[in-house]
Amino acid sequence: MRILTFTSLFPNATAPDSGGFVYQRTSHLARSSGNLVEVIAPVPYLPKWLRKTGRGALASVPRRETIGNLQVHHPRYALLPGLSMPFHGLLMFAGCIRLARSLHQKYHFDCIDGHYVYPDGEAATLIGKYLGVPVAISARGTDIHTFPGFRTIRPQIRWTLRHADTVVAVSQSLAEIMTNLEPQLDRVEVIGNGVDAQRFFPEDRLAARRKLGLDPNRPVIVSVAALRPVKAPELLVRAAAFLKQRMSNFTVLFVGVGPELANLQHLASQLNCAGVCQFAGRVANEDLRTYYAAANVSCLASRKEGWPNVILESLACGTPVVATRVGAVPNILTPACGVIVDPQPELICDGLHTALQRDWDPDMISTYAQQYTWENVAERVDQVLSRFISSKPVADPSALRV
Repeated sequence: MRILTFTSLFPNATAPDSGGFVYQRTSHLARSSGNLVEVIAPVPYLPKWLRKTGRGALASVPRRETIGNLQVHHPRYALLPGLSMPFHGLLMFAGCIRLARSLHQKYHFDCIDGHYVYPDGEAATLIGKYLGVPVAISARGTDIHTFPGFRTIRPQIRWTLRHADTVVAVSQSLAEIMTNLEPQLDRVEVIGNGVDAQRFFPEDRLAARRKLGLDPNRPVIVSVAALRPVKAPELLVRAAAFLKQRMSNFTVLFVGVGPELANLQHLASQLNCAGVCQFAGRVANEDLRTYYAAANVSCLASRKEGWPNVILESLACGTPVVATRVGAVPNILTPACGVIVDPQPELICDGLHTALQRDWDPDMISTYAQQYTWENVAERVDQVLSRFISSKPVADPSALRV
C-alpha cells in the first residue's frame, strides 16, 4: 500500500518525544508488507512577534526531515491560539493541501491514515475528499473525551466521524463514545497501542535508585503523567495523604509537567504529605525506564483515558501498576500485573497499600507486557486499511488542480 499519514501529533527536531505512539505505529506500518508511507505533520506558522513565547520552538521545526525510516513533512498553517479553535481543521487543510496534492501526484496514495479526530482528522478527511482518496481516522483520547464538550467544534467532530471512510479507536470505551456521538457511525475498529521493548525492559532497582538519588530502602510509587486535570494528579496526592496514615516511609514521585504543579504542591502541603510527594518535572521518554525500574509500583489515577501507554511501559519494565478503571485499563491490566480501582482517593490508597505489600514477579509482568508488540499493532492496522481502500476508487492525480 501507498499511505499518507496525516497528524500533528508526531516527533520533530525540537520535540523528539511528541506523539511517540503515533510514530511507532506509523514506522512499523511502513515496514509491514513493503508499505510506502509518507508523513505530513503540520505545525502552526509563527509570526516573528510570537517566536519568543513558549510556542517559539515551533519556528525551528524544519520543513522536511527524516525520522527513523520515515520522511516527514512539516508544512505551516495559519493559527491564532485561543481564537481559531472552530476553524482549526479548515486552516490546517488550507495550509497542507498543496503539499498533499504534490505528494499524491508523485506516489498515488491508496489511503490517508489520519490521527486525532480534531483538528487533524477533519483536515485529513477534507484532503481525502479533495484528492479522491479514502481516509481512516484514529481517535486517541482527548479528541473524543474532551473536545466534543465544546459547542463550537462538536459539529466538526461529528462531520469527521460521519465522512471518514473508516474510524479506529484505541479502546472499546472510545468506540462507544463515538458511536453515541455520531449515530451514522455504525462501525469502529478497535486497535490498541503497543510497547517499545527495545526501550522498556527490566533494570536493577537499586542501580536505578542510585542513579536517581532515591533512598534504596524507601518504597517508591511513580506516576508518569501530565500534571493536568484529566490525569487527576490531585487524586494521587489525596491518596498519598491517606496512605501516610498507614505508613510514613514512602515516596510518591510525579514525573511530568503541566499547569497543575503549583496547585498540587499547595494541596500536598495542606494535607501534610508534602514530605512524601516529589515532582521530578519533565523526563525524556528514553529515560523513563529508570523511573519505572526504581519504583515498587506505578500509579495512573486518571479520570479519563483512551489507551494509557504508561501502563504497558511500566509493566514492560517489570513494575506492577495501580490504575483507575477507565478507558482500556481493564483490558490491559490483569490481577497478576496490578490492581484496578475506581477513581477515588481512598480506593487508590487501598490499591497502593495492597500493591506495596504484595510480592510481585517482575519477569512474568515484563513478559506479559511485551506481547503487546508494535509489529502486531501494525499488522492489524495493515489489515484494516487493506480491507477498506478497495471500496472507494482513487482519483487520477494528474487531473487535480489547486
